[in-house]
Amino acid sequence: MPFDAPHYPSPPPKPGHHPATIVGGGLVGLTLALDLAQRGIPTILLDDDDTVSTGSRAICMAQRSLEIFARLGLGERMLAKGITWNTGRVYFKNAEIYDFDLLPDPTHQYPAFINLQQYYAEAWLIEACQATGLVDLRWRHAVTALEAHPQGATLSINTPQGPYTLITDWLLAADGARSTIRRSMDLPFQGRTFQDRFLIADVTMQAPFPTERRFWFDPPFHPNQSALLHKQPDDIWRIDLQLGWDADPAHEQKPENVIPRIQAMLGPDIPFTLEWVSLYTFRCRRLERFVHGRVVFVGDSAHQVSPFGARGGNGGIQDADNLAWKLAAVLQGHAPEALIQTYDTERQHAADENILHSTRATDFITPKTQAAKAYRDATLRLAATHPFARPFVNSGRLSRPATLPLKPLDSDTWPGAPIPGTPALDAPLTQDGHHWLLRHLGPDFTLLDFALLGTVEAAPQAPSGQNGTALQTKPTLTTLHLPSTAANRQVIARYNVPPGAAILIRPDTHVAALFLAPTPSRIQAAIRHALNPC
Repeated sequence: MPFDAPHYPSPPPKPGHHPATIVGGGLVGLTLALDLAQRGIPTILLDDDDTVSTGSRAICMAQRSLEIFARLGLGERMLAKGITWNTGRVYFKNAEIYDFDLLPDPTHQYPAFINLQQYYAEAWLIEACQATGLVDLRWRHAVTALEAHPQGATLSINTPQGPYTLITDWLLAADGARSTIRRSMDLPFQGRTFQDRFLIADVTMQAPFPTERRFWFDPPFHPNQSALLHKQPDDIWRIDLQLGWDADPAHEQKPENVIPRIQAMLGPDIPFTLEWVSLYTFRCRRLERFVHGRVVFVGDSAHQVSPFGARGGNGGIQDADNLAWKLAAVLQGHAPEALIQTYDTERQHAADENILHSTRATDFITPKTQAAKAYRDATLRLAATHPFARPFVNSGRLSRPATLPLKPLDSDTWPGAPIPGTPALDAPLTQDGHHWLLRHLGPDFTLLDFALLGTVEAAPQAPSGQNGTALQTKPTLTTLHLPSTAANRQVIARYNVPPGAAILIRPDTHVAALFLAPTPSRIQAAIRHALNPC
């Protein structure tokens, strides 16, 4: 049945002083709040609306995002509702030139992508946040001004019942591309705005098209432009149509102008109902820094990319995944405040990678010179009959997690080993595929112990905080013993692990260090380094 958007009550003003406040109740802010709550960190979440997003928006959830949501308890629900797809087709004019498979290896718990409307994900995240009892959701509490200071920030907030002031030790800005926090701090984006516009339309229809990604260059139904088609749950389909820079946004979004374009694409025999229409401009840009003292930017408030490639929402989810464990470690006394600077370094690197791929895709999809268009069209013609040309076709390099730039540490390597900073690869732990490696990782450090060391303590000595101050608590380490048995065969093969080795995984399930000859002292030193790399 169609989605019925919930509306949430707006609580009365509640002044106070809190350790962590999130501004923005969208996909990224809610993911961050839930992750922190599951690590025992209470948060205030402020949003100027009282409902979830409208329209499909960020629909393509990549495998990495599904793995993150599985750790947060929502992966199976999203997989069950979402439309699974691993394949895509690329067309030039009226002909298919090739297809592709993003997940040729079936031994993964989650597919390459699912399509799921953003409003479902947000509604389920809100339910999960409420269930923790640690997320104070304050709907229609709009931040109108802020004063950042070394100890945090003071927020001026307006509500239907009147204004109030809130003081927070950490301010986490997840308030989107039009971020109030970013504008209040006068922080400009750096990057490019492309002179092109695309129309997004959600339509309800029962169509015979398969569940795959379809992208057209210069199709007969939309000449000299591009088009994209995706299936979503509830018989809703997402259509993206390139319009060009001269398109009048108000004119193009009128139903009487949208419907003929869609009819031309679908043909006369497929009836449909128009559900939602929007227009967007390609932007590839970011803040110079994501961390400004104790104000931290995540998601679209920190960076923006054009939609083709599904890098915006998935990148924001990975921002939250990276920040949550670090902020929890700082607030719980496991790490110095300087650890938050590694979020800045690592997620800037990931944003730059996303921006690079998105910029290249935009330049290929919307060539701005005759020479660029001639190159693109020649590449497309070659791709139809010559496989070597297909990697040069760019209809959006689809989202992949970045390899994070970790500071040097005591780590070994071996042929085929994962690089420190890469996300841990999932694999079945049993031959029947009912148990999966990533289910055993997080929220703490995890040691994949192929050497069978026995119990290893996380750190016999607490790491030092800033100015040499000893921290009073220590992190925990979960050891996962993986002997060379048939049940672990695919894990060992996926990591190409030699006998006696071990792999240390961070709380965000990125590889922290590799050990050919692991010892408790080396493992403890690697954990200390991950918590205090400066």
